[in-house]
Parts: sequence; C-alpha cells; structure tokens
Amino acid sequence: MADFLAKTDPDTYSIDDLKRDGTTEWDGVRNPAAVNAIKSMKPGDRVFIYHSQGASAVVGIAEVVSQPRPDANDAKSWVADFKYVSHAKKLVTLREIKESHQFDDWLLVRQGRLSTMPAPKEFATWLKKQGAI
Repeated sequence: MADFLAKTDPDTYSIDDLKRDGTTEWDGVRNPAAVNAIKSMKPGDRVFIYHSQGASAVVGIAEVVSQPRPDANDAKSWVADFKYVSHAKKLVTLREIKESHQFDDWLLVRQGRLSTMPAPKEFATWLKKQGAI
C-alpha cells in the first residue's frame, strides 16, 4: 500500500463533501507530475486529503478504490475514484509539517502548488504521533 496526498480547495470540494458522497472521481489534475501521481495509484492506497485554503492542513483520509484512467473530459488529465475513510482527529497544518523539518525534501514543502503527490512512508507515522490519525 502506498500513501498519497491530494489537495482540494474546500470551497470546491471538501472532506465533508467526500464524506457525504461516500466516493468521488478525483479529477481536475493537469500538472504532469500530479497526473503521474494519479497514474501510479492503486486500489487500497491511502490518500491524505489536504485543504489548500483556510487552514492549509491535512483534514482527512480517503482510499483509492479504482484503477486510474484517462479523464474522459480532459485529454491531459487522469482520474481515480476515492472513498471516504475518516476525518482527521486533529488538523495538521502545513506550518507544522514544515516546522518538523522531517519532510523538507517532500514535494508538499518544496513545490507547494502541486495538487497530488506521493507521501513519504514516515508521514503516516508522524501524523499518528501528532494525534491526527
């Protein structure tokens, strides 16, 4: 099982929307590096949902429940289906992630505009220690 992080603007689609819907097609990703992240997802992979506006924080967890596929509405994009798993027990902000200095090489810290990316294996353990999951 691999871990990923997927950013969303909560005004567009929030963790509460995902909980309400149960599952969703994760779309709208066009950056080539982010598209490659989606292409590498497999059913059962964990996805940390990150709100990019407001708190700028990890807000919940989803699970990949489909194979990635080309986006039928956008030739430059790929999609995968995500299933809601849980809200974070505690929000973990980008500031906290940066201040830990444990993830200085991660794309989230180095390339903040990237919307979807692999997450380091140790990130889940670190989130547990923060009381988030």
